[in-house]
Amino acid sequence: MNNKLTTALQLGLINCHDCRQLVPVQQTKTRPNCPRCGARLHQRKPDSLTRTWALVLTAMILIIPANLLPITVTTTLGTKQADTILSGVIYFMQTGSWEIAAVIFIASIFVPFAKLCILIFLLLTVRFRSQWRPRDRTSLYRLTELVGRWSMVDIYVVTILVALVKLGAIADIEAGPAAVYFAAVVVTTMFAANSFDPRLIWDVLEEEV
Repeated sequence: MNNKLTTALQLGLINCHDCRQLVPVQQTKTRPNCPRCGARLHQRKPDSLTRTWALVLTAMILIIPANLLPITVTTTLGTKQADTILSGVIYFMQTGSWEIAAVIFIASIFVPFAKLCILIFLLLTVRFRSQWRPRDRTSLYRLTELVGRWSMVDIYVVTILVALVKLGAIADIEAGPAAVYFAAVVVTTMFAANSFDPRLIWDVLEEEV
């Protein structure tokens, strides 16, 4: 039995990046837009690797101040205390709130760093034309694309705290400069994952046939 998979491109079809509609290649010569959603049709995302590298490098730069600068500034009876993401995790651990500490650590520290590492790994494997476990690499990309947005949970926590803790001279919480950088990291990595075309993982296998 022949286990070889036939791709849409080999069948003369192009997959729309937005709505996933399959469109005949011949049809795109007269109408280069998707008949369903109107998006521009491409066999592969234009300059996928270049744009993804640029966004990943930008996120790597932004993640430094996002973790070093304070994300919250708490004022209690005239005394100010600035907390970074990591110091906030340590505080919740020391107070016995391990569940909250775990959520913040996973969503705000582990996930962004892991997502950057995975994207760099995928970019390098495509760059060096690796044939190593393409199905697993594609699944890894899908997972990265899915969980990346949950890193915004730390920004939501800061927003809720700023809105709730407004007790005048007694206590006050303000968002620190790291909040802007952290939000930029999350958004940039989301764009990076979106700009990467996972079909590039499989192209090298087809070229070897």
